[in-house]
Parts: sequence; structure tokens; C-alpha cells
Amino acid sequence: MQAPLTRRQKEIVEYLRTSHRRTGIMPSTREIQHAFGFASQTAAMSHLRALERKGVIQRLAGKARAVIFPEDLDRGEIADIPVYGNIAAGMSQDAEPERQGCISVDITALGIPRHARTFALKVRGDSMINAHICHGDTVILEFREPRKGDIVAALIDGETTLKRYLIEKGKPFLRAENSRYPDLIPARELVIQGVLIALIRHAA
Repeated sequence: MQAPLTRRQKEIVEYLRTSHRRTGIMPSTREIQHAFGFASQTAAMSHLRALERKGVIQRLAGKARAVIFPEDLDRGEIADIPVYGNIAAGMSQDAEPERQGCISVDITALGIPRHARTFALKVRGDSMINAHICHGDTVILEFREPRKGDIVAALIDGETTLKRYLIEKGKPFLRAENSRYPDLIPARELVIQGVLIALIRHAA
């Protein structure tokens, strides 16, 4: 029989469920700390350990943000995806290739193939708004060759951007999903860095 939860534990469980439904990922211990005004991340960890002992959650060792509810175990598979900074969904910007940690996501729920080589980027700007990709969203991309019409992270003449990949008369170029932005036609090079396969919505 499961031990009863304290009022604060119930609040944390509701916060975990609400945050996960809204963003697609579990909040970090630092986010839990800030949400509840704890003095340190250690306090947040203590509450998570207590919830784990009571069987309400499970934590996967060595995985960032990998708090899961036991009832979800049969429905999904958690995987860590590295985050490599920001990408412009606006005018192109200098590449930011540095790794900035990782996110743990349910690849089954997002429809990501188990063996896909993936990475994630945080979106900046509004040039892809008509494809329902908004400023602050996180896009998950796969390392593979693009097909016409794919949304891609691309290096174009030394700068990186998120746009739709198109080909006309045998020549590839990039197009925004916002009429305020012009097509991007490479003067020297166009290198596709990844193809969009999933999106995690920014929590407003």
C-alpha cells in the first residue's frame, strides 16, 4: 500500500505532471527549486527521493530530467538528446555549435526512431511561425540527408538558420514560413546540419 503524500509532495507531483504536459519534458531540479522557493537544489532532490520511495515516481540513473511516472513506463522510452545552443528562425546567425547539456524525452510519444542520431536546438525568432515553430521552442533534428520540403538546420555561407529546404531547377535554397522573410539562396555553400523530426513547445 502506497504511503500517503504530504501536501507539498502532492503539489510537486501536480507540478511535474503539468510541466510535462505543457513542455514535453520534465522540469529540472533547479526549476523545481525555483517553482517552490526551496533554498537549494538539494531540497528539491530530497522531495523527489521521498516520492520515489513512496512509488509515485521513478528516476532513471544518469539521465538528466529523467523523472517518470510508473504508469507511463509501458507507453514510452526515455532517451537523452544533446542540446547544441540556439538556432535562428529569423535572419541567419553565426553558428553556435557548443553543447549546452541535454534533454530527456519520451521518444515513443514524439515518434522519434529509436536509433536516430539526434540533437536539439532552441529556436530564436519568428520566421517559421506559419509552420507552428515559435520563439523559445526546442526543435529535435536528425543527422540525415534532407528531402525537398523538409525543415532543416542549415549552414548557409557560414551562418546557421532554421528554414524549409527547397529545390527549384536543380538548385537548393531555403525558405521561411513567414512572408516577411526573403528566400535564402546560397552564394557559396549550403550545408544541411539536421532535419526536423520533432518539436517541444515552449511554455508561455
